[in-house]
Amino acid sequence: MAISRPYPTQPGTAPGPVGPAGGASRRHAHWWQRPWVRHGALTALLALSGLVILGLVREQTGTEGFLVGLGLAVLPVPLLVAAFRWLDRVAPGPWRNLVFSFAWGAGAAALMAIVANSFATRWIATETADPSSADTLGAIVIAPVVEESVKAAAVLLVFLFRRRDFTTVLDGVVIAGVTATGFAFTENILYLGTAFGTDQLIGGSGVSSVTAATFFVRVVMSPFAHPLFTVLTGIGFGAAALATGRRRPVRFLLPLGGLLLAMGMHALWNVSSTLGEYGFFAVYAAFMVPSFGLLTWLVVWTRQRELRTVREELPAYVRAGWLTPAQPYALGSMRARRVALRYARGHGGRAAARAVAQYGAYATSLAFLRHRGRRGRAGTDFTAREHELLRELWRRRDTARPALEHAARVTAPPAPPWPVYGAYGLPGAYGGHSTYGAYGAYSTYGVVNPACTAHPGHSAHPGCPASGPNPYVYPYRP
Repeated sequence: MAISRPYPTQPGTAPGPVGPAGGASRRHAHWWQRPWVRHGALTALLALSGLVILGLVREQTGTEGFLVGLGLAVLPVPLLVAAFRWLDRVAPGPWRNLVFSFAWGAGAAALMAIVANSFATRWIATETADPSSADTLGAIVIAPVVEESVKAAAVLLVFLFRRRDFTTVLDGVVIAGVTATGFAFTENILYLGTAFGTDQLIGGSGVSSVTAATFFVRVVMSPFAHPLFTVLTGIGFGAAALATGRRRPVRFLLPLGGLLLAMGMHALWNVSSTLGEYGFFAVYAAFMVPSFGLLTWLVVWTRQRELRTVREELPAYVRAGWLTPAQPYALGSMRARRVALRYARGHGGRAAARAVAQYGAYATSLAFLRHRGRRGRAGTDFTAREHELLRELWRRRDTARPALEHAARVTAPPAPPWPVYGAYGLPGAYGGHSTYGAYGAYSTYGVVNPACTAHPGHSAHPGCPASGPNPYVYPYRP
């Protein structure tokens, strides 16, 4: 697939406005359609729901129990959020999506779940006149359906309204996992606070107390339980994001299938509490641990696949002159990215490191966009999005390129034993080996047309542009 035409007149020149949305339409937009109004309304809604759910939890646990539960429930949150952020390092999404997801899970989703679960349990108890069976049925049937549905709503909202930030399976995993982390945080406050209140009544203390047992089960052994369930929903939405261009029923069934799997695993987890003294440990060992291991392998494999996509797609922009030959290798390796960030921070401070990180994120998005385009799934805004990403890369090139070139030199594999020629036909580039040959996969992309590079800015060759990037490359294979 060729890089989209027309180019901007030269690298770094922004293309003109694309699409029908212009200044006139913004000026005539109604006040409720303005972004700050929508964002303010969403923030107010999430804040209000958070205050309401915290008030309900404090009412059930008491002030002292609420504070104890809050202090204990917050412990796994930084670790879980950091783990999901680590998975998202190849193409990190904006923090605002993570903040929204956590706030939705901890506030809106928890509030809707506690209200719906309480109402359904009371209705079942009224119909059956058996409160114990109502609690069991509510935990096994009602709670998984309600809780996974309200958590899935956050993933759906990001999928619909932040579509540019939701393009891979890992995007779904991260949004779903952070949403579930917020939900589990609020739920743990309730359970731990209630356990503390029980200890106050019966005089329990030490490791044998109800609070210690609840902390061990919910925080130590299974902090990943809720994220594990909801991640299945996120995988379904991520698969739907990759299925752009396919029939609509297929794209609808993928998230639905993930949601049903999440509900089923959640129900199985809740069943373990009714299977006697060892039921929890049996379900934990037989299902939860293998499922956690399998999903961990899946998301790590997906991350490696995304890095491979970066290495395979970006050389097209090397041939066109937008990137240097070393950059696809450096951007396709997390080790090289870390080296580049350290180099930038050491030579230019935090601002330089931030520019390199942003350069990597935009380049990764560009690689994913081209990958979808080659498969016919890029959408109608492919050209506009490609130009936008190229413009962002060009703005940061002066800071990012030295850092990435250094990272490529440091982390490149050893030179091959046969002689090869690097960029512009110069042997021994980058420390005694070929610029292309050092990076294996890129040796097939060859040498830039010397007739063009010999006279930059002039039409010395019929195939040379007067200015800007040179898309013409002689095929070369060592």
